[in-house]
Amino acid sequence: MHALLWYCTLVCSSFALWPQPKHFEHGSSTLWLSDNVELVHSSRTASTQSFGWIWTTLQQVIRPSQYGASPKVDWISSETLLQSAFERLKRNVFDRNYVPRKFHPRGTQFEPASGNQRYIVRVVIDEDPQNNLGCTETHNKCEAYTIRISDDGSALIKVSSVLGGLHALETFAQLFFTHSSPSAGSYTPYAPLFIRDSPVFEHRGLNLDISRNWVSPADVMRTIEGMAANKLNRLHIHASDAQSWPLEIPSLPDLAEKGAYSQAQIWRTEDLEAVQLHGTYHGVQVFTEIDLPGHTTSVGIAYPDLVTAKDFPWPDYALEPPSGQLRLNSSKVPLFIETLLNDLLSRTSRHSSLFHLGGDELNMNAYRLDPTVNSSSHEILQPLVQAFIDHVISIATAHSLTVIMWEEMVLDWNLNLPPNVIIQTWRGSDDDALGTILSKGYKTIFGSNAHWYLDCGHGYFVDPEPSNPDSPIKPPYLDYCSPYKNWRHIYAYNPVADVPQSQRHLVLGGEIHLWGELTDSVNLDGMLWPRVAAAAEVMWSAPEKKPDESTTRRLADMRERLVMRDIRAGVVQMEWCLRYEGGCRL
Repeated sequence: MHALLWYCTLVCSSFALWPQPKHFEHGSSTLWLSDNVELVHSSRTASTQSFGWIWTTLQQVIRPSQYGASPKVDWISSETLLQSAFERLKRNVFDRNYVPRKFHPRGTQFEPASGNQRYIVRVVIDEDPQNNLGCTETHNKCEAYTIRISDDGSALIKVSSVLGGLHALETFAQLFFTHSSPSAGSYTPYAPLFIRDSPVFEHRGLNLDISRNWVSPADVMRTIEGMAANKLNRLHIHASDAQSWPLEIPSLPDLAEKGAYSQAQIWRTEDLEAVQLHGTYHGVQVFTEIDLPGHTTSVGIAYPDLVTAKDFPWPDYALEPPSGQLRLNSSKVPLFIETLLNDLLSRTSRHSSLFHLGGDELNMNAYRLDPTVNSSSHEILQPLVQAFIDHVISIATAHSLTVIMWEEMVLDWNLNLPPNVIIQTWRGSDDDALGTILSKGYKTIFGSNAHWYLDCGHGYFVDPEPSNPDSPIKPPYLDYCSPYKNWRHIYAYNPVADVPQSQRHLVLGGEIHLWGELTDSVNLDGMLWPRVAAAAEVMWSAPEKKPDESTTRRLADMRERLVMRDIRAGVVQMEWCLRYEGGCRL
C-alpha cells in the first residue's frame, strides 16, 4: 500500500468502525460503491450438503407446523445467507446511510469531489476452511474475517465460515458515507485498506425481558438488526415471569390465554419462529429463558394448583409483585414441566443450541406455604431444588441443548451440575462470584448488575404505602441498583481483570441486561442504544480499554447509522463536541 497508509491496531483516530477491529490500516483515497455492485461468493465448504443440525454452518428453516407433527425442514446454504446480508449492505449503504457533517467544523469542505470517480463494482467473498485467519475454533465456528480493498476498487473478503462473512459485510457497510449531492452516491475515504478482525469472546449477548411489559416481535426483530450491526451474536429472551406469560405453548393453551396481559399481548408460535429465523439471517442465535422454579406466578393464573404463595403479600414471599413459585414436591409439577418444555424446546432447538432455565431469586419463605413441603429450611429445600433442576436439565439435554442458569444455583444452593452447563453471573455485590464459579470448573457468562444493568437508575416501579410511615420509597426515589449505567461506565467494565489466564478459557463471554419493569415498545430503543453498543465492543474487541474521545466519535458514528436504520438510539455526544474535535476534553 502507498505512503499515505495509516496503521491502526486497537487504537485508531478514525470514527468509522464499531466495534473496533483488531487491525485496520488504510489510506486516504476515495472509492465509490457502484449502484450495480455485485457479490461473488467462492465457497470451498460443504454448504449444500445436508449433514445434520449445525447452527454455525447450515441453518434450518422450520415452516410452521402443529405441535407434535413432523416439521418440514429446508436448508439455507451459506451462499443464501451471505447474499441476503449483501442485499442488506446495499440497502444500508445506499438508502439508510448518512452525510457525516456532524463530525466536521462548520463551513469546512469534508466531502470528496464527485467527478472522476473510481468504483467498487464487485465484492468477492472467499469462504474456505483453510483460510489462515488465526482461529482456534473449528472452521464452522470461526467468526474471523479479513477485508482488502485496493486503490483500483477490487474488494476481497476472506472468511472460514458464513459467520465471518456476515460480520465482514457489516464492517464493509460502515466504511461508506453518503455524499450530500443526491446524484453522487456513497463513498469510502479510506482506500486502500486492510482489516483483520476476530472476536475476543464467543458469547456476546443481550438479555431482553419481554414479560413484564409488552415488547412486540417486531421490536425484537429491530433489536436483532442493531445487534448484528454491533457484532453481537446471542439474544437471550427472558420469555416469562411472575407478572405475565406472553409465550404461546400450544400443548398448554391456557398458559398464554390466561397468563398474558391480554389476547393482543401474546407471542404466537409463528412470532417466535419468525424472530429466531430473523436472528439466523443476521448471525444472531436467539434462545429463550423460562425462569424456573421461581418467578412463575403467571403459571398459577391458569394452573393454580402448581404454584405456592400466590396472592400472598409479596414483600414476604418475593422480591417483586406478585408472589408465587412452582411447588417443589408436587407430582403434578414434573408432568407440567415435561409438557411445557417438550413443546417449546422441540421448536426452539431447531434454531438454537441453548436453553436458559433461570434459577434465580428463589424465595424460601414461599415454601412454608407449599403443602408439599411445609418448610423454609435450606437443608430441606436443597435436595428438592436439586431434583427439580436435574429434571429440567434432562429434558433440555434430550433436545440436544446446552443449559444456562443463573449463579444462585451454584452459589446459594450448591447444586451438583453437569460439567457442560453454563453459569450466568449477575450480582455485582458479590465481587467474587465469577471467581468462585470458575474455581468449580464451570463455564461462565458475565454481566454484573453494577455495570451492565440497563434498567438501573430509572427509579423504582413501587409506590409508597400511605399507611406506612417507614416506607423505603422516599426521596430521592432511587432504585436498588442506582446509579444509571451510562455508556462510558459500561465500556470501562472489565469482568476478567482478576481472572487468571489459566481460567480465561472458561469465560465464554457476557450479556448486557434490560429488565422490563420500566421498558416497553415505546422506549425500548432508547433504553438499549447506544449503551448496548458499548458493551458489544467490550465483548468483541477487548475488555480492558478505557473510553476516550476517539471512542466517543466512533460510537457517535455507530449511533448515526442505527438511527438511519430506524433504531431510535440515544445521543452519544453534543454535536458541537463532534464538530470541534478536542474541544470537549477536561
